[in-house]
Amino acid sequence: MSPLPLASAGILSLNATFVIEIIAFLLMVGILARWVYPFISRIATARQQQITQALDQADHDRQEAEARLKDATAQLDEARQQAAQVVAGAGRTADQIRQEARDRASAEAQRIAASAAQDIESERQRAIQSVRGEVADLVAAATERVIGTSLDGEKHHQLIQQAIESVSSESAASRN
Repeated sequence: MSPLPLASAGILSLNATFVIEIIAFLLMVGILARWVYPFISRIATARQQQITQALDQADHDRQEAEARLKDATAQLDEARQQAAQVVAGAGRTADQIRQEARDRASAEAQRIAASAAQDIESERQRAIQSVRGEVADLVAAATERVIGTSLDGEKHHQLIQQAIESVSSESAASRN
């Protein structure tokens, strides 16, 4: 039996090409292990570090964006509250202005009504005085005709007062 049973069967023959192929293979593995593998390993490590840095940067940017979003949301809420306060204040101011305008209009209407009432009363008094003067003149004229003589001042005044009181009492009785 030979030391290599497979060699005797013809499946594996140890000839020079096989040995050269094995030496070439080992030489290729050595070259790859010595120079190519470290180069590829450095490139892969660098790429892995770049990816890790990019992921860390993306995470940092995401956290920063979330913080800015929270700040913007808080500012927006504050602006909305301020706007609501301004609108409420404007509503209160408008209500105050309306109420003041109503109060001024009411006061002006009362002043005008009081002035009109005063003017009416003044005109009424003037009309009464005018009517009294005319009545006095008519009474004096009628008295002179009836009596035929002129009366002195005091009698004249008494007759006028009696006539006015008589006319006033008759007009009051006719109103009721």
